[in-house]
Amino acid sequence: MIEDSPASVKWIQSHLEKLHYRVVIAESGFLGLKKARDLKPDLILMDIMLPDLDGHKLCRMIKFDKELKHIPVAMFTSRDTEEDAEMAKKMGANAFILKSTRIEIILNILERLLEKKESPRP
Repeated sequence: MIEDSPASVKWIQSHLEKLHYRVVIAESGFLGLKKARDLKPDLILMDIMLPDLDGHKLCRMIKFDKELKHIPVAMFTSRDTEEDAEMAKKMGANAFILKSTRIEIILNILERLLEKKESPRP
């Protein structure tokens, strides 16, 4: 999870850990990119507004990295604009989730992304 808001981190992390997911946190875009390269996570959940690197740009960097491009990226943001949703899609994000979304819906989206990743390719 690449997120600089302690409240958002705590909220999502507690729900994911109850479901036995291992959650690794990065508070900035560049740190998140480094951790992604080091750990090769199953999924990346990231904010758009990060202190050092715009989440859209970070998503594009991940999707252009041959070692990371297969990892599903879910943008997790409070910015509820059509422009941000379109930009996320254009940068390669696999999902666009508003922070105001109910937790059950968020977890369902993340689980679907993980299932798609695990399904064998023809």
